[in-house]
Amino acid sequence: MSERVNVKKKSPAPGSTPDASVSGESVPDAAGPDAAGPDAGKPIAAGKAEAVLPALGPLGTLRWAWTQLTSMRTALFLLLLLAVAAVPGSLFPQRPANPSIVTQYIKDHPDYGKILDSVQLYDVYSSAWFSAIYILLFISLIGCVIPRAIAHYKAMRSQPPRTPARLSRLPEYGTLVIPADAGIPASQAITDAAGLLKKRGYRVDVRDRDGKRPSLGAERGFLREVGNLLFHTSLIGVLVAVAVGGLFGYSGQRILVEGDTFVNTLVGYDQFTPGTNFQSSQLQPYSVQLDKFQITFDRESKGKFGQPINFKADVTTKETPDAPAKKEVLKVNDPLSLGGTSMYLTGNGYAPVVTVRDGAGNVAMQGPVVAKLQGDNYYSSVVVKVPDAKPEQLAFAGFFLPTAFVTDQGVSFSGDPELINPQLTLNSYYGDLGLNDGSPQNVFELDVRKLTPLNARNLDTKGIVLTPGTTHTLPDGKGSISFDGVKRYVGVDIHHNPGQLYALIFALLAVAGLVTSLYVNRRRVWVRTGTHEDGRTMVEYGLLARGEDHRLAGEAAAIRSLLARGWDVDAAVSDSSQSAPSGGADNDRAGTDVSGDGQAQAPTDPHATDFIPSSAGSPESKKDQ
Repeated sequence: MSERVNVKKKSPAPGSTPDASVSGESVPDAAGPDAAGPDAGKPIAAGKAEAVLPALGPLGTLRWAWTQLTSMRTALFLLLLLAVAAVPGSLFPQRPANPSIVTQYIKDHPDYGKILDSVQLYDVYSSAWFSAIYILLFISLIGCVIPRAIAHYKAMRSQPPRTPARLSRLPEYGTLVIPADAGIPASQAITDAAGLLKKRGYRVDVRDRDGKRPSLGAERGFLREVGNLLFHTSLIGVLVAVAVGGLFGYSGQRILVEGDTFVNTLVGYDQFTPGTNFQSSQLQPYSVQLDKFQITFDRESKGKFGQPINFKADVTTKETPDAPAKKEVLKVNDPLSLGGTSMYLTGNGYAPVVTVRDGAGNVAMQGPVVAKLQGDNYYSSVVVKVPDAKPEQLAFAGFFLPTAFVTDQGVSFSGDPELINPQLTLNSYYGDLGLNDGSPQNVFELDVRKLTPLNARNLDTKGIVLTPGTTHTLPDGKGSISFDGVKRYVGVDIHHNPGQLYALIFALLAVAGLVTSLYVNRRRVWVRTGTHEDGRTMVEYGLLARGEDHRLAGEAAAIRSLLARGWDVDAAVSDSSQSAPSGGADNDRAGTDVSGDGQAQAPTDPHATDFIPSSAGSPESKKDQ
């Protein structure tokens, strides 16, 4: 068995040694290193080892770093990293929310509390590492969006792609035949097709209108990428709005008892959380006075009897100290807008009015005391601290019952949320309250470990039980306490977020962009026409989608129907046994001719072979043209 080997000869380069193939020496076969000997691959390996890659240099390094940062993979990674970095903010107490809790946490965990503080885990959202991730994500998104926007702008200004040579390879392909007696030449047919596609929203470009095979390319669905760009741009806008709100916004809480006035200054807040770049000059000194708070309780339903069903706070507001007073109503989910802030009604309760006199008979404390809700029917705890009492500081702790009932065992409870039978049950103490050393304390809690009890249920002096208008004298001449009446109070949250409105707008735009990118499909259509030798006008069309498009077949059927109606031809499938050429038969067979005996014959026109859908639906038709 003979074997023929073709060897391509090369002329040696000037000054080089002639090739072995030219000089007649044996040439290793290209089959592999085994056929050429064990040392065949050594020159290549040695060349690779001796190859030296050029240095990137400072500019090349920066270009490489920018390419990596602005990739979509990096943006997704940074987004995931930002979510992970926010987790410590929910695991550890945060200093901006409550500094006293952070101080106590460090005292309770001396082994690692200061270490966590050194890595800013108590200030997560304003820490250097969280800000770095945030800024890098911001830059990465911008770097992703801008090049895509430029590329999309160029694509919108460019012409549709050229007409493929074989439209039958496209995923959706079809043909139509215009009878010769219709008088529609190929040039007019391509013009009509262009007009019909324009009405359907396609951008059309006609090619070789007066030639033998005129064609057109049409494209639509540019809004898909516009929606995608709008979505990513809106994400950037949301990040900016959130950053602006975190830098220049603030929030605070205040409890208002009926008759009290809140002035929007730093000392007017019970608790205040400023933004990173907050300045006290941002506070507009408006005022809000709580005139009356009303609650409507359910008195008809058996299952929810006594449940509050409506809250209403009548207030008097002033935009500035010199502005006229204005009567307004504050309700749940209906905030007041004053001085660029929003005031929300978040809580309510009762505030017993008490008067405490010290051992010398002087008034050491007088006014309402906020009772903290603890159970059903407005069962509330009460703490009264009297640091100005002489000679010993006084304190009281107990419960307030709007409608007091006593069980057979002598236990008091609240039977109704309305003020039907209000009762104040207290224990009294004296000693150092610990307020003079500057340590923060919770006004709703009393640490009795360093105090001496005066009145309690387990003492001979028993507890203090007061009703409105009654007074109890403390033992050992320590003073007295009077229950003067009851007022209502409300808890309000005040928020100022300059980026809140913009965050909402960008969020809605992001949703609109996402919906657009999901429901708008990028499609391309090509139409080619030609004239058969018997005078018929042959039309073929093909559709291609950019990406996934499960509605492309429906679009192809709609375009076929549109073209058929425009030329008044039958677009339905015809009976293949029809003996004479007709519009319906031609539209079904497209590229075949019919002889007198009804047998299909190959077309005699060489151009007509392009109309035969031989590869439609085959694997080749799925290729992108």
